[in-house]
Amino acid sequence: MKFENILEEIDGFGPFQIFIIVLLCAPRIDSLGIGAQQQRLTVSLPLGEGGGFRSCEMFAEPQFQLLVNGSKDFEATTVPCQSGWVFDNSTFTSTLATEWDLVCDRKSLTQTTSSIFFFGVMIGSIASGFLSDRYGRRNTLLASYIMAAVFGFSSAFANSYIVFAVLRFFTGFGLTGIGVNSIVLSIEWVDTDHRSFIGVIGSLSWSVGNMLLAAFAYLVNDWRNLTMTVTAPLGLAILTWWWIPESARWLLAHGKVEKAKFYLDKCAKFNKRGDLSDKIKLETLSSIENEENKDKNYTYLDLIKTPKMRKLTLLTGIVWYGVASTYYGISLNISGLGLNIYLTHFIYAAIEVPAKLMVYCCLNIVGRRKCQAGTLLLTGLCIAINVFLPQDLWHLRIVVAILGKGLSEAAFTTLFLYTTELYPTVVRQNGLGYTSFISRLGVSVAPLILMLEDFWTPLPQIIICSVASVSGLVALLLPETLKERLPETIQDVEQKTVLVKAEQTD
Repeated sequence: MKFENILEEIDGFGPFQIFIIVLLCAPRIDSLGIGAQQQRLTVSLPLGEGGGFRSCEMFAEPQFQLLVNGSKDFEATTVPCQSGWVFDNSTFTSTLATEWDLVCDRKSLTQTTSSIFFFGVMIGSIASGFLSDRYGRRNTLLASYIMAAVFGFSSAFANSYIVFAVLRFFTGFGLTGIGVNSIVLSIEWVDTDHRSFIGVIGSLSWSVGNMLLAAFAYLVNDWRNLTMTVTAPLGLAILTWWWIPESARWLLAHGKVEKAKFYLDKCAKFNKRGDLSDKIKLETLSSIENEENKDKNYTYLDLIKTPKMRKLTLLTGIVWYGVASTYYGISLNISGLGLNIYLTHFIYAAIEVPAKLMVYCCLNIVGRRKCQAGTLLLTGLCIAINVFLPQDLWHLRIVVAILGKGLSEAAFTTLFLYTTELYPTVVRQNGLGYTSFISRLGVSVAPLILMLEDFWTPLPQIIICSVASVSGLVALLLPETLKERLPETIQDVEQKTVLVKAEQTD
């Protein structure tokens, strides 16, 4: 008997599973003195090339003659700004830049903050993957909830840039465990026919969260208050964690039969399928566990110890790097739509919704492998088209770029589901931790690729197009998982080809 047979008995997609999805998706749906001031600026600051005041220099002495006879060609001795800065607060009342004067020679620290956060995400993906396969999905999820909530909320009260940066690192460390554990735990509790639905729904919660972020940022434009606002749902997530069940697949794979039966009983009763004990005996569940694996502690080394696992690890790493590098390369390079920052962010997030609905249909029709390869190759095609489109056709260029962004998001949505189905239960989180780490390398490299336009303008787009196309072709080398049961052990992966051939022979 396989775990899928048990799900058929207790309903693999009933109220119990829907309840789990709601609990796991919700946290992810995680935005008089005027004239005098002008005169002061005029006598104190030199003009820049665009006619505006220079941001980082001031006159060594006030030039009062400019009030009477202003001149763009006027030159006087300048020095770095000595008395602080005056900021435009029309959009945000307070930001990191205004709080700690992250301008001029300190301007790079704003980007450093993002890099520190994503470094935390990168390290967190490795740690959460190991801990989840070692101590369970549910326990690791709680630790991620608490860590992200505590450090995220604390960052709103940081009294220095260094303290804020440290807190953002640990916030990123905790957040990555929420995303990865949520999707794995959801998929491990549903039957074969509904895995694609779960994968897309989980991804849609991310898009909804991004759209809500635009609304929150518009309503709450002080960075400290905004940080507390977007962190608050994690407090609710901690409370709802008590109703989230552990993965019965993981429990059986680690020999915890009685605990698995406890959750399976709850599922059967919740789905109104009666008492599980009337249908499946404890001895039957015991036969599902693998005696060879129940006392073994798996690590990342198990991803490369056997031939087919090595191949799977290599190929998924290449695809994850390609998808992440392409997605963020496109996102960072799309110009604004002539709209305010809030509406632009909302539109870019909303674009992802139809892309994910489209990919849901494709996943069940053409399969995971062709869908993964197709979205990446079409993304590369969109980028290639924009390389040759003239700059004066900017309307068309924006349309093609947005289409490419939608396709790259569809590739990301497919990848989370596909990878979860490829790796066996005993190292599934290790596999996702490893691939998430690789994807962050792609994210880190994306801005560096865009900087190459200083040498040759089309070069970044050519590189991103090539990465998307190559990773799309690599995806074709992965096995199909449509309507296939989830592998439970490494032996399942290693023996899959043999089993398929035997079934075809029969």
